[in-house]
Amino acid sequence: MIRRYGEPHRSDIRYTHRPGAYAILPRDGKLLMTYQAEPHDEYQCPGGGIDPGEGPVRALHREVWEETGWSIARPRRIGAYRRFAYMPDYDMWAEKVAHLYVAHPVRRLSAPPEEGHAAVWLAPDEAIALVANDGERAALKRLYSARGRFSTTFP
Repeated sequence: MIRRYGEPHRSDIRYTHRPGAYAILPRDGKLLMTYQAEPHDEYQCPGGGIDPGEGPVRALHREVWEETGWSIARPRRIGAYRRFAYMPDYDMWAEKVAHLYVAHPVRRLSAPPEEGHAAVWLAPDEAIALVANDGERAALKRLYSARGRFSTTFP
């Protein structure tokens, strides 16, 4: 069973299954995150939906580049969670299954091509405090060690 975060399932709503891939990106004691201004002002782990015919790792590379402008290397899957949410960009209710990865930001290729996104570097404690999604926050807390260093070992 995959752990659920956020709003409970509602029987009066028809949900669309929407798998996605999301990255936790540590480098030099900070985390590469994305700031999305629209439709809600929020900080997020870079990532998004897996397109039909696309695998999760390919989607992860694409989404990280679209939202941060960075290339990544050595993604390693660390878990998954699900949530039920309204997606205003698509005007639909979705059962989102988020596949989580830890990867290494390699280099900045460009500004984020996805409109309304900006790449930001945050200390792990800042990222935990600012990230909008409870599932991402839980993963960050589990990966952030008490010694103040980011661990890529998922307990």
